[in-house]
Amino acid sequence: MKLTDTDLKILNMLSDNGRMSYVDLAKELDLSRVAVRDRIYQMQEAGIIEKFSVVINSEKVGKGVSAFFNVDCEPNSLVYVAEKLAENPNVASCYQMTGPSTLHTHVLVEDFTSLEKFINEELYALEGISHVESHILLRRFKSRTGLKL
Repeated sequence: MKLTDTDLKILNMLSDNGRMSYVDLAKELDLSRVAVRDRIYQMQEAGIIEKFSVVINSEKVGKGVSAFFNVDCEPNSLVYVAEKLAENPNVASCYQMTGPSTLHTHVLVEDFTSLEKFINEELYALEGISHVESHILLRRFKSRTGLKL
């Protein structure tokens, strides 16, 4: 599917407010509600819009510690480690990065006791990990959940 200027406008508007109604989008774009609905449906079917979701403030729901881990794996264990980390409810994201079979993992936990437990009992317990480097978030200056076009 080739994106039109209208599609890009819809995507940017939804990126700012995913709950924006078809009617409100249509008014902004000078289109019909049905035309907007159809464009959004086509973008969903094409996989351009993967899903609609809510952004939760982790600190306000008791996840006060945000940590990032660079996890180096043995090459034949990378997929296993990545899948195990992805299953963990404390793992917010896990990406394969360039480098020596490195995974970049973002973890959200309640406190430093929970972080220590995660590291010792869940991360270090995985077979195939050769090295772990950790970073604790001190302050967030920008956090973006969606792509801006």
